[in-house]
Amino acid sequence: MPSIRLHSPNPVRGNDIQAGQNSLPELLQTPTGLAILEIQGTINTPALDNGATADADTSFPAISVGRIEFPDFHPDDPTDSTAWMKRVHLYVGRHQRLTGEVKKLSSPLAVIRRKPEMDVSNSGIEELEIAEIIYYKVLFSSRPEPVSE
Repeated sequence: MPSIRLHSPNPVRGNDIQAGQNSLPELLQTPTGLAILEIQGTINTPALDNGATADADTSFPAISVGRIEFPDFHPDDPTDSTAWMKRVHLYVGRHQRLTGEVKKLSSPLAVIRRKPEMDVSNSGIEELEIAEIIYYKVLFSSRPEPVSE
């Protein structure tokens, strides 16, 4: 049975986003800026060029899905306040809004990634590292609402 080494997060590389650049509520901030959005449905994106199929080796261009807002979040509120978690909006395009909430995961989720080539020993064995541990998700479980600009 093949095995791959798994390493704990690298504290030097762990903080990819500079302090002050992350506008998410502190509860959702992670050192690498990763978050989970759970959407009940499909987001349609433009077709790939040249009829390419989606596989692990294909790099996709960045596509703007929309914007996320926390209408009840105020940075001046105490950090232990969770009232803002009850309402989150995801605006998709210019005419649709999804309403959701922030939920704590029943068990934390670890995101792993390949260890960068410079960190891999000369043995040529691929190694993985934990990129982030995520404790909360933003859940959108309702149908989109029409909105105007």
